[in-house]
Amino acid sequence: MLRVDDVSWAVPAARILDGVTCAAPRGSLVGLLGPNGSGKTTLLRIVAGLLPAGSGAVTLDGDTVAAMPRAVAARRMALLAQHSETDLDLTVTEVVLLGRTPHRRSRWSEGDTDRAIAGQVLDQVDLADFADRKWQTLSGGERQRVQLARALAQEPELLLLDEPTNHLDIGHQLQLLHLVRRSGTTTLAALHDLNLAAMFCDLVVVLDQGRVAASGAPFKVLTPDLLKQVYGVDADVTTHDGRPVITYRRPT
Repeated sequence: MLRVDDVSWAVPAARILDGVTCAAPRGSLVGLLGPNGSGKTTLLRIVAGLLPAGSGAVTLDGDTVAAMPRAVAARRMALLAQHSETDLDLTVTEVVLLGRTPHRRSRWSEGDTDRAIAGQVLDQVDLADFADRKWQTLSGGERQRVQLARALAQEPELLLLDEPTNHLDIGHQLQLLHLVRRSGTTTLAALHDLNLAAMFCDLVVVLDQGRVAASGAPFKVLTPDLLKQVYGVDADVTTHDGRPVITYRRPT
């Protein structure tokens, strides 16, 4: 289980996170929502141990993330950032095998098990035929799916996703989030598309100006009042298969 307790973070000119408390139960998919600049990416980086919290604590199954050795954290958590680029002349398989690095004695010692896992996750993200393609020849959406495969190959306890559906067409957006949910890996995902969050997430946490505006099940949180308060939009919320569906009203 992931727990974020009273986490704050600031730069000299502004407080980016202010007393954020939330949790991701084991095996759940939790959506981290909020307008641009609300602190989603900063929170993900703190949870991943890439930024030190100004105050508060992040724990994974009771272990404090800030106290974990980097090698241990790399085995237990995988982060899929918004922009993952490389200038190296790598194949798709070689990129995915980077996810196996925390489990190997050396960078170049991958074995049959590592390659089998790489092939398995490429098949899961519908890129098995791309195994020998060069990274530089891929589209933005294809690269995003390869990076998800790399993260899944890491076999983490916690998956952190920062706008994972960027550059994907609707079919692959649905496929990617279905795959994440089906994986059973505890996941905290920053998402912009509220209807996708409502469709796939067990819980959502809405940030507004660095604070938690609301958290809970999507049908309880994603209300017209909250959408007006946080996003400044007028919307109608109906339900389909027990999930909220948001229809936005055109500005007048």
